[in-house]
Amino acid sequence: MSTAYHPETDGQAERVHKILEKYLWMYISYHQDDWNTWLPLSEFSYNNSDHPSTKKLPFFTVYGRDRQFDSVHITQDTPAGKLPTKVQSLPQDFKRELEVSINRFKRYADKSGESPPNFNPGYMLWLSSKNIKSTSPTKKLSSRWLGPFQILKKVHTHAYHLKLLF
Repeated sequence: MSTAYHPETDGQAERVHKILEKYLWMYISYHQDDWNTWLPLSEFSYNNSDHPSTKKLPFFTVYGRDRQFDSVHITQDTPAGKLPTKVQSLPQDFKRELEVSINRFKRYADKSGESPPNFNPGYMLWLSSKNIKSTSPTKKLSSRWLGPFQILKKVHTHAYHLKLLF
């Protein structure tokens, strides 16, 4: 089946998109007309950061070696016989790291039975902008939180009246 019916089957790509979206969200202007300027830098930053599941750079995961950033142009490919023998063990290493990561996420998800936090009147909270209409061009790259706003009273276990500025 396609990813339209099973988005979880394409989870790694979705995660990369979410990370790149977060990078763009932090750097683009309010009018969101300069995202294409920041995309190459976002991609570079992602590709040169340790992946939380494998504990390796994505470049190393694909090519079995660290990326070279020197200004010398390499004219010939490295012979396959000279690649470190460690490359042969990489799939097992990555599999082990992914299993550890999956178990960590499972433990986190299993904590969902915890009770919600209790906030008192006067406390300042940030308000999710998920259900608030924005004037920015796209909601996807808009601010995700508004505030902080003061709590006036608690109306339910998960709901509070806030002193809004608008």
